[in-house]
Amino acid sequence: MHGITAEKIRQAQALVKDSGVDLWLTFVRETSDGGDPVLPLLIEGGLTWQSALIIAKTGERVAIVGNYDAEPLEASGDWDEVVPYDEGIRGPLLETLERLIPAEHSWPKIAVNFSTSDPKADGLSHGMYLLLQEYLDETRFEGRLVSGEDIAGALRSQKTPTEIARTRAAIAETGRIFSEVRRHAKTGMTERALYDFIQRLIEERGMGYAWDKHGDPIVNTGPDSMIGHGVPSAKIKIEPGHILHIDLGVQKDGYCSDIQRCWLVPGAIDDSRLAIDDSESLPEDVSRAFDAVTGAISAGAEALKPGALGWRVDEAARSFLKETGFPEYRHATGHQVGRTAHDGGALLGPKWDRYGRTPYMKVQENQVFTLELGVMVEGRGYLGIEEMVLVTEDGCEWLTERQLELPVLD
Repeated sequence: MHGITAEKIRQAQALVKDSGVDLWLTFVRETSDGGDPVLPLLIEGGLTWQSALIIAKTGERVAIVGNYDAEPLEASGDWDEVVPYDEGIRGPLLETLERLIPAEHSWPKIAVNFSTSDPKADGLSHGMYLLLQEYLDETRFEGRLVSGEDIAGALRSQKTPTEIARTRAAIAETGRIFSEVRRHAKTGMTERALYDFIQRLIEERGMGYAWDKHGDPIVNTGPDSMIGHGVPSAKIKIEPGHILHIDLGVQKDGYCSDIQRCWLVPGAIDDSRLAIDDSESLPEDVSRAFDAVTGAISAGAEALKPGALGWRVDEAARSFLKETGFPEYRHATGHQVGRTAHDGGALLGPKWDRYGRTPYMKVQENQVFTLELGVMVEGRGYLGIEEMVLVTEDGCEWLTERQLELPVLD
């Protein structure tokens, strides 16, 4: 066993052992279009026929796959046993379940990947769930499927040393791009032109996108920009007095960054405002907004530690911002980052229905979160900052170099 799959499978063995289930079963087919989000943590590559990847509470690791998929799994060394089949998976699947779950277990529990709250633990399609139920009909395993959300979610979210190192590398690359943005962005440039410039850098450096390429990066300048998951405009230009905001994430070696940065564009908004100079302090309206945003992020970081409930971290940041007189933001304070920008699991969010049970989950050591929020500054645009942190034994470590000053665009 070697590499990330080896680290994650060892981690999964410990999670299953402590979960109270007999085994954890990942059931997939035709994964070339994506498949279960947990799959890249268990194998390299994809699977074609119906396949069952099983980790028992005893620690045994069994992969039941179509015969043409068997050899790569055997060569990986990650699985104690690889069981190939030709005509159908039901026979070898039931034989394996009988062997791994002792007959005296009158109420066996088989954890599978479904969840109503965590999209990264909800990889078992409805059709495959029905098919698995059909295979288990009239056996002692009928009706014994339970949610493996806690196993899949913890496996995805609690990062191994290799995963943390790769995340740091993605963050470093993002920092380099932001440095080039500051040198390249000029008054009169459109949002779309800056978006195209950033995408060229990403692709020239052989990296991928942390979310859908169509919206990565998000570029906003001025009060008329499309805030949120918007599309950079070919008409809106960087103008004097604007706040330039960029939300950027890259993927490097399978792991992602998700960072927001802002700059102030020098010059007057109108005749009633003084010109902005590199050497001068920020205008009062910008300074007040910047201090509110960075202060709220600090308040969230102070509350972020193992065992904390996600909604309490969100409440700490949200309350700080509201006390400064700004309206609360209409999203969570932070989400997990890993193989994707939104990596599932516990959320640093309010107790809103749309977030399900994720704000009630406890923060765990070695999870990577964003801390992100922003405010609109009248006449100038959106001032939003997003940092990334690693949960440590007694708090959190800043993975990003914090933006604690608002630079003026050259």
